[in-house]
Amino acid sequence: MTSDISPHDPNVAAARHDPVYDELHASPEFAELKRRYRGFAFPATAAFLAWYLTYVVLSMWATGFMSTKVVGNINVALVLGLLQFATTFLLAWLYSSYSTKKLDPLARELDERFVSLAGKASHGRSEH
Repeated sequence: MTSDISPHDPNVAAARHDPVYDELHASPEFAELKRRYRGFAFPATAAFLAWYLTYVVLSMWATGFMSTKVVGNINVALVLGLLQFATTFLLAWLYSSYSTKKLDPLARELDERFVSLAGKASHGRSEH
């Protein structure tokens, strides 16, 4: 799949040096949005990677424990492996909920401000 956006496109280059974006990027609200995102994403990623690596380590070096039967032919390895899927879906749901409550309102506010400032800036340029 290819993207229609080329880094050599003059519009993309202009967007990288947009004074309206630069102003918003420097705002305390943008810094807060980044802080909130990182406050969820970094710990959640670290926790999930630790959980995943624990599973891998147990599979490699604790084969006796992992082969312990839980019910019938279902062993600890299968249960923990299935819990990896459950954890993934739980994490996606938690992020969606967190984003809806904490990130989206601030992102919408910044987007509205960007549109407003960009509109004013384009009117100023067209009058010259």
